[in-house]
Amino acid sequence: MAQFFYVFSWTNIFFIIGAWFVLTACGSGLIRWNYFFKSLNSNPTTIKNQVAITFDDGPNPTFTPQVLALLQQHKATATFFCIGAHIKKHPALFKQIIDEGHTVGNHTYSHSTNFGFFSTQKVITELKKANALVKQITGLEMLLYRPAFGVTNPQIKKALKVLPLQPIGWNKRSLDTRPLSAEIIKKRVTKKLKKGDIILLHDTSEKSVAVLEHLLLTLQSKQLQSVSVDTLLKIKPYA
Repeated sequence: MAQFFYVFSWTNIFFIIGAWFVLTACGSGLIRWNYFFKSLNSNPTTIKNQVAITFDDGPNPTFTPQVLALLQQHKATATFFCIGAHIKKHPALFKQIIDEGHTVGNHTYSHSTNFGFFSTQKVITELKKANALVKQITGLEMLLYRPAFGVTNPQIKKALKVLPLQPIGWNKRSLDTRPLSAEIIKKRVTKKLKKGDIILLHDTSEKSVAVLEHLLLTLQSKQLQSVSVDTLLKIKPYA
């Protein structure tokens, strides 16, 4: 009997550890769970027929101008979460995004593949560096932040207690950076589209541009308007 309880006890312990590990891993990678800190991922209570299209990883000199042209053509407003290093390379394009009425947010300075393993101080340094660059170029102090790869963890949570940044997630992920066809992504991003959605796209590929065009036409047919996330969520984008 004692041996049974010994085995049962260790089985329970391994199960609990395994469950905790899976839960934490999922919580780190799924920003909508709000596992480590609260992000704003949609506005399900809005009474207006509005959604927010967001773009990550720009500005990109090849594809961002195409995205801007489509948005202008459809009288749509969007939010661009830009990488600091890309802003430094393309400051005129970054200013064009703002000049055309779109909102910009902090998407880290380097967007390093190891960002999830950065120390709290390194996260703070990255986010401050991106904000300082934007303030230097435009005079704007960004308040909106989207984690690189949507990864959240305790280090980023601690950094956000120091920095006045509001994390912005999404509730509709297009997967436009995955090796999927444009047709599959078009169906994914427009399926069950509804007011209050925050949609994740990237201004970094021809495929994403094609998906955006289809999305804008779909919004028009559903009488939905694309606005910036700050408009949808009724928050301040800049200090």
